[in-house]
Amino acid sequence: MNAGSKRILVVDDAATVRMYHRQILQQAGFLVDEAVNGIEALEKALNSPYDLYLVDINMPLLNGYEFLVDLRSRDIKQAPAIMISTEAEQHDRARAFESGANFYMLKPIKPADLLKYSSLLLGVGG
Repeated sequence: MNAGSKRILVVDDAATVRMYHRQILQQAGFLVDEAVNGIEALEKALNSPYDLYLVDINMPLLNGYEFLVDLRSRDIKQAPAIMISTEAEQHDRARAFESGANFYMLKPIKPADLLKYSSLLLGVGG
């Protein structure tokens, strides 16, 4: 499979972060959608599941942990999730994995790292 057929949802309340991740991923050929919080992300995922989720932790209404727990409890096609945060403590990382994340990255993310781990979890060349 190629990058162009893979759909990624970027979930972050910061517009600049969403734009940064979108630009990197779209330049690599991925189809990218955005959500500003966990509630919007859940609505979009339930409507049409994605191939990968990039999820911030600290967001209003429904945070990244809560979003992943809810998503993982649903009877829909499941996809890998990368938790992306400024939270650097070990308990934050542990909680991310307990919530259903497949990988944990600290902000700011280098474009090459974002592409490398996204491609790896999606099973596409990168």
